[in-house]
Amino acid sequence: MNLLQIGTQRNSTASTWLMKFTLLWLLSRNCCRASAVWTAYMNISFHVGNRMLSELGETGVFGRSSTLKRVSGVIVPPDGKSQYACSPSTSFSRSENSKVWLALVERGGCPFTQKIKVAVEKGASGVIVYNFPGTGNQVFPMSHQTFEDVVVLMIGNLKGMEILHLIRKGVHVTVMVEMGRKHLIWMNHYFVSFLIVTTATFTYFVFYHIRRLWVARVQSRRWLRLATDLKLAFGQLQLRVLKEGDEEVSPNGDSCVVCFELYKPNDTIRILTCKHFFHKNCIDPWILSHGTCPMCKCDILNALGIRVDVEDGTQSLQVLMSNEWPGILSPSEEGTVSELPPARQPDKATHVGESAQRPPSPNDSQPNSAEDVHPSP
Repeated sequence: MNLLQIGTQRNSTASTWLMKFTLLWLLSRNCCRASAVWTAYMNISFHVGNRMLSELGETGVFGRSSTLKRVSGVIVPPDGKSQYACSPSTSFSRSENSKVWLALVERGGCPFTQKIKVAVEKGASGVIVYNFPGTGNQVFPMSHQTFEDVVVLMIGNLKGMEILHLIRKGVHVTVMVEMGRKHLIWMNHYFVSFLIVTTATFTYFVFYHIRRLWVARVQSRRWLRLATDLKLAFGQLQLRVLKEGDEEVSPNGDSCVVCFELYKPNDTIRILTCKHFFHKNCIDPWILSHGTCPMCKCDILNALGIRVDVEDGTQSLQVLMSNEWPGILSPSEEGTVSELPPARQPDKATHVGESAQRPPSPNDSQPNSAEDVHPSP
């Protein structure tokens, strides 16, 4: 049936869309190559009285464009209250003996590149950026411009504030930075966003087509059941073969109001529930297309117990039954049911229909003319 053909076309469309999705995903992998991130081991040393204390830990992470090398020097924060080091006039106070020093600046206020540029112009060999307040010891690899032979790393806010408090108390703090472990990051935030959107779209697409296929399957079953009910219903309507001598084939006989042709011997007529009769090959397509008697507008399908949904329509029934009964419609017959003919007086047809149901009397000249009633095959 047509519904099965539509289902096949939908499966083909789903396969094509899946191939496009796979190709797009493969291309996105080439656009989002794996990037390496290096952690940093930091050995922080400072004097407390006569004792030298030191802390060693994997507490930092190198920037994405940072120089990866070992560096050691004095930690120097910016002068003044602002620790952002965004202004070119920012100054760093350090002793003259400190040839190698690393700037300690706070995240925020301007891009990372601006902070690093200001510190490098002031003579820093490295830049340590500590994170926002309230972030604990959370760190991430910073994206910034490349500065030759300059080490750039980020540490947590707690560790950065601890170092800053020691320096403000006059403690001389030095640090030695070494490369830690390498981590591969296969996905950046652009790819994650793309993956979320495409996954949601693909999930919606799959559920949408599963539902469409399920609805098509339910409709297919309903149409098959309706076709079976229509066959049984048409079998309840009486059929009669006209013969010589019948009143319908006499010169004064009536004609079929569907095709306007006179009845002839051996014509098969169908008698409806309203007792009007017509050529079988004329009235069957008419009922499937219009659902009513051409003369009295009686709802034949409803009288036969067939209820058609509004969205189905009687025109769909004609297409359905033409698939189930290939011989029910022919090209010449379809043209005869396209337009409703003028209404005619039903008196004679009703009289003939009633005579067809009356048992034969002894005075009838043709005893078999009204009793050849057969159920439809």
